[in-house]
Amino acid sequence: MSFSGGLDARGGRADELAARNSRLVSSAVRRAQEGDREALGFLYARFADDVFGYVRSIVHDHHEAEDVTQHVFTKLIRVLGKYQERDVPFFAWVLRVARNAALDHMRNVRAVPVEEIRHTNGRPEAEPAAGSQIEDLCDALATLPEAQREVVMLRHLVGLSPSEIADMTGKSEGSIHGLHHRGRRSVAAELRSRGLAPATVSQRPAESSEAPRRSPPR
Repeated sequence: MSFSGGLDARGGRADELAARNSRLVSSAVRRAQEGDREALGFLYARFADDVFGYVRSIVHDHHEAEDVTQHVFTKLIRVLGKYQERDVPFFAWVLRVARNAALDHMRNVRAVPVEEIRHTNGRPEAEPAAGSQIEDLCDALATLPEAQREVVMLRHLVGLSPSEIADMTGKSEGSIHGLHHRGRRSVAAELRSRGLAPATVSQRPAESSEAPRRSPPR
């Protein structure tokens, strides 16, 4: 088999997995809309980590991101019936719900008197050392303007295409490319200033049999 033939074969398998995953999600959404709790659990296991990462990029706090993520999936039980697959991909729709929930959370936090806010440096009190690279990357992302940070997160941690991000945010695809380029360059510069090599964030595989790290909402 030629090198190009091998690439074509791997690309074909990746496309097949992506199509299969899309069918599984569509089926789970339909069953969850009919009240199937097991299907809702599947959606949680499939998307919770990505929603958490996206929310954390907005609220800049591990524990608050956990709370908002739980709130998102609790709310999903109530609003899932409004979702129409023909309008927008389910994951993009979930991220819209997550973005609104995170922004609502930020507005509520800002409304609390300063003396009532727990002093924190934004890091978990007992993070394992293995998580330090992710913490450094999150800190670097936090230095970006909001629009750049959102595009970089959606592109690299969530795995959306530029056109999907454009549809979700209401910006042009050309604008998304520009924000992505400037955001990546700024993150790389920030990591270098910290004495770190620029990090590449791996996208989550199309399917995983591992159990979710967070418990579904009850």
